[in-house]
Amino acid sequence: MPKLICHCFGYTSDDIKKDVLINGRSTIFERILNEKKNGECLCAEKNPNGR
Repeated sequence: MPKLICHCFGYTSDDIKKDVLINGRSTIFERILNEKKNGECLCAEKNPNGR
């Protein structure tokens, strides 16, 4: 079972590996940052660690 990396957007370790294989690097981090800028991040509510 892949490890959940991003509780807000549901990205797993497998998603990141696949992203790197397809794009030569992970674009997921950029997507997360853009969503955070748009106020779409709910880490404090969704992440059990509050981050």
